[in-house]
Amino acid sequence: MAMMQEFKEFAMKGNVVDLAVGVIIGAAFGKIVASLVADVIMPPIGFLMGGVDFKNLYIALKGEYTDLAAATAAGAPVIRYGNFIQTVVDFLIVAFCIFIMVKQVNRMSAANPVGKK
Repeated sequence: MAMMQEFKEFAMKGNVVDLAVGVIIGAAFGKIVASLVADVIMPPIGFLMGGVDFKNLYIALKGEYTDLAAATAAGAPVIRYGNFIQTVVDFLIVAFCIFIMVKQVNRMSAANPVGKK
């Protein structure tokens, strides 16, 4: 029973709850960024590059196929480098947003040190 009480105290500490909220918000933000990249950013880039659909860029390691759907339906091993490019763009946007947020938090904490008013 002591272990359950210790776990309850640990789980209810402010830092753990803050971390849980941050993870949940981060996951939702990640989905928003993924949609932004896949649905808003990449289509115009693909259009400017001659109608390239990044979702369908792949290299089949075995056989030749007309598109990604045919390759995956046949069970061929594929490298989906278009999907990788989109994921890298997702990461760069999230990393930039986190950088801006941390920079602002550091600026605010430098302007108003803890314990001083």
